[in-house]
Amino acid sequence: MLDKNKILDSNKKYLQTHTETFDFLSNQLCSQGRDVTNILKKLSQFQVAIPSWALGAGGTRFGRFGFQGEPSNLEEKIDDVGILHSLTQTAGAISLHIPWDVPTDYDTVKERAKSQNIVFDAVNSNTFQDQKTAKESYKYGSLGNMTKAVREQAIQHNKEVIDIGNKLGSKSLTVWLADGASFPGQSNFQTVLQHTETSLKSIYEHLPQDWKMFIEYKPYEPNFYSTVIQDWGTSFMLANACGEKAYTLVDLGHHLPNTNIEQIVSTLMMKGKLGGFHFNDSKYGDDDLTVGSIKPYTLFLIFNALVYGMENNPQNPYPAWMIDASHNIKDPLEDLMQSLEAIQEAYAKALLVDQKGLLKAQQENDVVRCQEMLQNAYRTDVRPLLRQARLNSGGAIQPIATYRSLKIRKELIKKRGANSVASGL
Repeated sequence: MLDKNKILDSNKKYLQTHTETFDFLSNQLCSQGRDVTNILKKLSQFQVAIPSWALGAGGTRFGRFGFQGEPSNLEEKIDDVGILHSLTQTAGAISLHIPWDVPTDYDTVKERAKSQNIVFDAVNSNTFQDQKTAKESYKYGSLGNMTKAVREQAIQHNKEVIDIGNKLGSKSLTVWLADGASFPGQSNFQTVLQHTETSLKSIYEHLPQDWKMFIEYKPYEPNFYSTVIQDWGTSFMLANACGEKAYTLVDLGHHLPNTNIEQIVSTLMMKGKLGGFHFNDSKYGDDDLTVGSIKPYTLFLIFNALVYGMENNPQNPYPAWMIDASHNIKDPLEDLMQSLEAIQEAYAKALLVDQKGLLKAQQENDVVRCQEMLQNAYRTDVRPLLRQARLNSGGAIQPIATYRSLKIRKELIKKRGANSVASGL
């Protein structure tokens, strides 16, 4: 656990400059009628889950380059999330991937998370890999497989994941399937979709009363001709078939190029079916790059739709937020801090949009005014707001700079060794 006094000492170096920039921005926003206090409150309350698999170095199918001091067990992964949360005050949850992160001692794991002010977000099942103890193979699919024994194994795994999450205090299950085909004629579209729906319904029946099930979609990869749950419409249809506790989960990287994701978000929230959101960025496909590193304006437009939905669609539950990225060449913790900053920045800018004024401009068909209102919010440097929100919560004014000045990675290497490898990668 990070010593809070060390964070406070680090903040002293940046406090004067921060105070000057924050006061300037705050006065500017107040003169425009913005409620700065309320914006800071919302930024402080906005928490993003860190996936357990993102705390080690990622990789591609061509290879993986490890990063020294990686967390080699669940307890160390919780510690890493604790570091992130101490610095940013934004990473207050961890999302586990099963069977990569099955606790050996639930009480110890829960107590460790509690000591770091971390809660357990959605648990994620894994039917895209064969496990050593499994009798059946997922080579040709899982919940949609043509063989009933394979489907039953995948269903049972998801039920076990629910049971594990329930012991930890999680309240949701995320299902992502690699099921699909790489060649025409390999499978019957209707048959595999029906199998998938039937399997999901069986899993849904195992959900505790206060749980949710998130159904993720992806147009391609690892199969390249078809994917059973290939788009938001299929996910939405399956969620409706399962019941009111089933929702669609949107992953930023799981779309074909130039897809209007903000429109998808708006439609799902209007229908009360946006359950969760996975943040990352991409240039070509599901690149899993640092959030906001490629398309920051798109991220802002998506958040504008999310903010509108959260304020105007009470039929939609508050979404579950999570980062889903891979760090092949960066320090994973630094990369995650960059992502958290980009998410908060896009959220803060979306909070600056005058939704009533925008609606008026839309009703008057004043296209230029509509664009100006969005771009004025986007062009505002809101970083002083983010720093003040962190400061108010006891975090670091400059998280990455503090992380480096405290030599945290060096300490992790000293404790865990240079050759530690994160489980599941």
